[in-house]
Amino acid sequence: MNATERGIREQFPFWDRLSMEGVKADPSVVHAVVGCGTSVHIADSIAATLCEQGVMARAVPGNEWTCRRTSYVPASVSPRVVALSRSGESTETVAAARASRAAGLPVTAFTCAPGSTLCGEADELVESDTHPEEDIVMTASASLMLLMGLRYAGVDAGPETTARARALLDMADPHLASLIRGRGHFVFLGGGALYGVAREGALKLQEMSLSQTEAHHPLEYRHGPVSLIDERSFVTILYHPDTIEEEARLADELIGKGAVVLGIGGPGTVTLPVDGPASVRPLVCLPVLQLLGEYVARDKGLDTLKPRHLTKVVTIG
Repeated sequence: MNATERGIREQFPFWDRLSMEGVKADPSVVHAVVGCGTSVHIADSIAATLCEQGVMARAVPGNEWTCRRTSYVPASVSPRVVALSRSGESTETVAAARASRAAGLPVTAFTCAPGSTLCGEADELVESDTHPEEDIVMTASASLMLLMGLRYAGVDAGPETTARARALLDMADPHLASLIRGRGHFVFLGGGALYGVAREGALKLQEMSLSQTEAHHPLEYRHGPVSLIDERSFVTILYHPDTIEEEARLADELIGKGAVVLGIGGPGTVTLPVDGPASVRPLVCLPVLQLLGEYVARDKGLDTLKPRHLTKVVTIG
């Protein structure tokens, strides 16, 4: 077991130690949730969850927010900015927070690096330690920032959620190595707040294993992308309880076209049941997607501690 895998399997105590200290979204204020890379995928799920909880929100990549804020939120609206950065040093995210405050917009920062630059650019701060062995690939820290976002939105994500995530990871583990055998095309499907996690699953597997990956809303997959499905395809469906019947029909179609389907919360070649409310499902599912990336990398003989062309912190001079 390498350090990446230990970070995935040992992340759960960090979840239970997270304290929000009363930090919570104001439903009367529009929110822009900003991040880069993994953080903007997590921001997608957070923004969707905020909307589900009655708080208007959208996710925006860091540089997009700095350079063209009014493409995402009208100039007449003064949002609160929620900035996500594991390191607190990502150039684009720090710049987005700094530009927001210069424009008179309040900033809430989520980070796993207490005392980082982003902390100094925030009016409100949520911070957490992450697994000490986490290196370039974001695993435990991604989960922690998603947990911050769910709680910020008012979702009850406590020890019961942690237990569900741990149980799902243990349930998935025995199946993953055999399911990926002979597969080289990986698809992640999820709707609502699960879409951001599907995007993160695709990114995680891509950077860890240098594999062809893609992410879509489930029923959108029929509209063109399904043309790539064949006997090399592995599809992960993150089922939403509201659309399980439609998504199950899609799973049947994809299996019929040669794909292996991992059904998380619904039918598939392998079906993994998910307990608990839909609001915590993005967090519960995320560690399984992280471990999937590690297994695919291992199958290809790649070291996830040394992903190609990547660094732990993206800084731009």
